[in-house]
Amino acid sequence: MVAGFVGPHGALSVFGVTLVGMTPENGRKFALSLAILVVASVLGWILTKVLGFLTRWAASPRVGFWTRQGVSLLVALLVIVGLISIWFDDPTRLTTAAGLVTAGVAVAMQRVITAIAGYFLILRGSVFNVGDRIVIGGVRGDVAALGMLQTTIMEMGESAPEQPDSPATWVRSRQYTGRLVTVSNAEVFEKPVYNYSRDFPFLFEEMHLPIRFQDDLGKAEEILMAAARRHTLQVEELEEEAMVELRRRYFLGQDSPGPRVYWRLTDNWLEMTVRFVVRDHGIRAVKDAMSRDILRDLKAAGIGIASGTYAIVEAPPLKVQLEPAKPAPAKRRRG
Repeated sequence: MVAGFVGPHGALSVFGVTLVGMTPENGRKFALSLAILVVASVLGWILTKVLGFLTRWAASPRVGFWTRQGVSLLVALLVIVGLISIWFDDPTRLTTAAGLVTAGVAVAMQRVITAIAGYFLILRGSVFNVGDRIVIGGVRGDVAALGMLQTTIMEMGESAPEQPDSPATWVRSRQYTGRLVTVSNAEVFEKPVYNYSRDFPFLFEEMHLPIRFQDDLGKAEEILMAAARRHTLQVEELEEEAMVELRRRYFLGQDSPGPRVYWRLTDNWLEMTVRFVVRDHGIRAVKDAMSRDILRDLKAAGIGIASGTYAIVEAPPLKVQLEPAKPAPAKRRRG
C-alpha cells in the first residue's frame, strides 16, 4: 500500500511511514481553519466598504481611520476565537499549549509584544491620532497610518534650531520631504513623543531680528508688531475652548497670548524678538509673509539690519627693504 490511514487514530501512512498529526480529524480542522480565514477576510472587506460608504461625508479623516482600526480588531478577534475553538476543543490541551506559547513568546518576541502594547496605548488616544503632527523615535512628521506593529509617518523637514538634531534632512523647514517613515509602536514606551497638534493645534513661534543701536528702535518695534498682527492669529480669532486650553497649558492667567516684541542687548546690536501664535501647519508661509513685510517697511523707514563688522583702528608700521639690483652678466663675443 502506497498511502492510507492506519492505527487507532487513523494517521496517514505513506510507503509505510506514519506521518505524525496527519489524521482525518486534523485535516478537517485544517480545512475549517482555512474557511474561517477566508470568511473573516471577506467579512472585513465588506464591513470596511460599507462603513467607508456611510462615513464618506465625515469632515475629519480620523473617522475613517478609526473605523478601519475597529474593523481590523474585530476581524482579528473573530479569527483568534475561531481558531482556538477548532484546535483546542479540550481545555486541558488549551492550558498546556497556552503555557508553552506564552513562555516562548515572552522570550523570543519581546519587541513585538511591546509594539502591540504600544498600539493599544495609542488606540486609547492618549498619545496621538492619525493626522497629528508628532516627533517619535527621532522622526518628525504627520501620522499617515497606524498598524498593530508600526506607525507610518509622512516625514517633514527641520526648522533652523532643529537642524543639528538627528536624523538630519535636506528640507530646512517643517514641510514634507516626500519620504514615508515607519516607526515601531514600541517607541512610545522608550522615548518621549512630541505632539504638535493634540488638544491644542496652535504653537508659539518667534522671529529674531538684529537692529542697529543708532536706528529708530521704537519704529522698528512698530514694524515687527504690525507684521505679526497682519499674518498671525489674534486673541479674538481663537475659540473660547482653545483660549481656556491655552491658559491652562501655558499658565498664562489673564495675560494676552497675542504678538509681543522683546528686546535683548548684545555687544553689537539690539536683538528684537517678536513672539506670536500660529496654527500647527503653514508656519513657513506665515514667516515668509512676515519677512517680506518687515524688510519692505524697514527699508522705507531707513532702518538697517545689523551685521557683524570689523573696524581697523590702527595699522602697524610697515617697513619695506629693497635689495640692489644685480648687474647683468656680460655677453661673450665669438671670434
